[in-house]
This record gives sequence, C-alpha cells and structure tokens, in this order.
Amino acid sequence: MPRLSPYKETLAWLYGLQRFGIKLGLENIQRLIAALQVELGDSRVIHVAGTNGKGSVCAMIDSILRARKYRTGLFISPHLVTFRERIRVNGEMISEEAVAKGLTTIRDLARDWDPHPTFFEIATALALKYFSNAKIDIVILETGLGGRLDATNAVQPNVSIITPIDLDHQQWLGDTIEKIAAEKAGVIKPKIPVVAAAQPPDAEKVIRTHAAEYEAPLQFVDDPYQKSRVGLPGEHQKQNAALAIAAIRAAKIDIDDSSITSGLSSVDWPARFQHWDDRIVIDGAHNPAAARVLAQTWRETFGDQSASLILAILSDKDLPGICKAIVPITDYAFLPKIRSERAVSADELAKVLSVTTPSLPYSITSSVADALDQAHAKPNRILLTGSLHFAGEALAYLRGEPAAFEECAQ
Repeated sequence: MPRLSPYKETLAWLYGLQRFGIKLGLENIQRLIAALQVELGDSRVIHVAGTNGKGSVCAMIDSILRARKYRTGLFISPHLVTFRERIRVNGEMISEEAVAKGLTTIRDLARDWDPHPTFFEIATALALKYFSNAKIDIVILETGLGGRLDATNAVQPNVSIITPIDLDHQQWLGDTIEKIAAEKAGVIKPKIPVVAAAQPPDAEKVIRTHAAEYEAPLQFVDDPYQKSRVGLPGEHQKQNAALAIAAIRAAKIDIDDSSITSGLSSVDWPARFQHWDDRIVIDGAHNPAAARVLAQTWRETFGDQSASLILAILSDKDLPGICKAIVPITDYAFLPKIRSERAVSADELAKVLSVTTPSLPYSITSSVADALDQAHAKPNRILLTGSLHFAGEALAYLRGEPAAFEECAQ
C-alpha cells in the first residue's frame, strides 16, 4: 500500500481524534497556546459568536479589511471541501505543507496529554500558531460551538460579535433561547466592546445582563446596510454587513467607504445561497431559523417559483423544523443517500417529510449525482440544502474534487 503524503497522514490523525467527541472547556487550548508559544503581539482580534450568520460576517469583515490592505488571518468552521479552508491569511488557504508541519508539532507535543486535545482544539491551536508566525494585523475568529467554553474564547479580543441567536446544538448549549444565549454571551470580556445583531427578547436580555456585568460597551445593530451592493444574496446579508461594519469600527480599526464598498461587493462565501449556475442554488441552512431565512431569500430572488429540493440533514438536527420551513418553496423533494456518517438516513428523513407534509412528493436517490440527474429532468430550479456538510459534498461533486471526508483517504 503506498504511503500517505505528510498532509494526508497528519490529517488522518486529526480526524481520528473525533473519537474523543466534543469537550467544551478552555484548559487544553490554553495549555496548547502556551506550549506552542503563540504570540499574536499587536494583532487585533475580532471574535464572532452566534447561531446563524457567523461565517458570512467573518467573510465580510475579512474582505473589507483586505480591501483596506490590512493583513488578515481568518479561522472558520466547518470547512466545506478541504480542511485548509478553515485557516487563511490574506484570503489564501493554509498550505498542505504548513498543515502537515503544524499538526506534526502538535501531535508530538500532546501525545501523552490526559485529557487529549480534541479535533477542534487542535485546529484552533494550529490556526493561532500559523497566524502568530505570519505577522497578522487583524485576526478574525469564528466560534465552533457556543462561546463561553469554545476553544476560540481563550484569546483576548478587541471586539466581540454576537450574530442572531436561535435554537441549535441544544444537547450542548441548552434547550431554551435563554440558555443558549448565556453560552454565546460567554465571549463578552471585561470592558471589551460587544456588537450584537437584533435578537429574540430572551437572548437580548441575557446579552444586556452579561455586558453590564462586565462593563462592556454594547451596541445592537438593527438597521441593514443599504449604501452599496453586498456580494452575498438576501436581505439578511445586509444585516450581516451592517454588523460587520459596526464591529470593525467598535474595534477602532480604520476603514473608509471605498474599502467597505469594495469589500462587500467582492465578498465570496460558498454555500450561502450560492448560485452554482443558472439552475442550481446551494445553501448550508442547518437549523429551522436558517431554513426560514433561506425560504425568504428564495422568494426574494425567484418570486413564486418553486424549487426541486435536494435535501440532506445531520441526525442531531431538528428535522421536522427544517422540513416545515423549507417545504413552502418546494414542489418535489429528492432525498439522496449521502456519504457523511452523521447524516440521517434518507429513509428516516422521508418518514419525517411524510408526517410534516403528506402531500409533498419525494424520491429517495442513491447519491447526490443521481438526485441532480433526476432534478435536472424537471423544469424547476434546484435547491440543495439541509447541512453545510452536505453542501460541501455537493460542491465537491460539482467541482469534480474529492469530498472533505475523502481528503485524507488513500
């Protein structure tokens, strides 16, 4: 059997750590940062938490700052097609060589640690060390899960951002908006500015309480950005744009109107109502709130036209809630058997869909390719959605590239 490349070999080791599951807490990441001698120096840090819109806000901030000629470091999750998407300097993904070198160092360092660092803790440490070496002006960090105990929360920010909060990851963050908001508001630091999107009343109350407790200046951003074009479709992205601009200014980072206009018009963030071609739209909506926004954006864009829906959802998500939100813009659903181990089976999803909307016709298909072939035989536009993991698999297929789970395979 041929030997794996250093990149694939170290990535296979990293993915193997998923057996440790999710362990929220800051002890391991703080230990990793110290052991790796991470020094961000004068780099300013923008920390982004929330339920929906985090990735879009991060992408907008990064694009605006690069238009202003700042040197940026961007850390996001999850990735769609390649792990390298998670870590970027000035818009360029980390190289395979840098991933292999960084992971080898961390693997040797933490080999005998108990508890062993998790996948996300190591990915975060890899990013921070990479940024430390790259002499970044501004680091943009997206939380992975929650905020209070998320690995990214080990870094002191210059501004904290909280995007719209809704129900998601309830098994980790709590089963009410109030409990989830308390975890997200854990990114608030003493006297560090907080910029938040408009929130449900329960979430707003929690954020206000936390900010007051820490004497953190708090700004809610209610009005959408309207001055120029935003490259990502949907009215909600104008809200995200306003949030991004307010946060940059709250961090006292100098930007001008031309960098805002240029950055927002050129921002590119796949799987956020992405028009793959004239017929196919790809969106990573993975909870009911995101699915409702997706349906609204579809109506804004295509009016009363219905979609041929290609749907796949992860098993830990609110299947009925997502289905109910997306069905009103659908006239036929294709349920592919996808390759993510975390996805609910197409048969199980079909049962949920039958209960949610008995009148909606559907087919179970053998793959994404089969679903697309059958959907193309119908006259409607095609919408692929239900999960960022599924969006990544679909993008990999359409691009003719290996999917994320194949990246470290033989």
